[in-house]
Amino acid sequence: MSELKSYTFEEVAQHNTRDDLWIIYEGKVYDASGYLDEHPGGEEVIIDCAGTDATGPFDDIGHSEDAREVLDGLLVGNLEGGAPVKQASTSSQISGEQSPLPMIIAGLVVIGAITYYYAI
Repeated sequence: MSELKSYTFEEVAQHNTRDDLWIIYEGKVYDASGYLDEHPGGEEVIIDCAGTDATGPFDDIGHSEDAREVLDGLLVGNLEGGAPVKQASTSSQISGEQSPLPMIIAGLVVIGAITYYYAI
């Protein structure tokens, strides 16, 4: 088995049309161009991921082992640098925003205090 070529995100992103469609899954690069008509979920879901990392959408659907075997046949290379490291933090923490939870709790406490005050 020959060694697979490595591709950058930028190189994969150039393959974003129906006739030339690559996706990334778990740090590997796949050419899904010839599989669109066969995809049981329709071609649109793959086209929506054209030229991008489809790991999240693929995993969210809960694909079977058979689907993962289909991927094996579409493999063209590895993503340069491999799969991105998943962080154990929320999306709001990643984007630098603060969580709204403390404000919600504070609001509920205030509402509870007002309700208690008027109930007495």
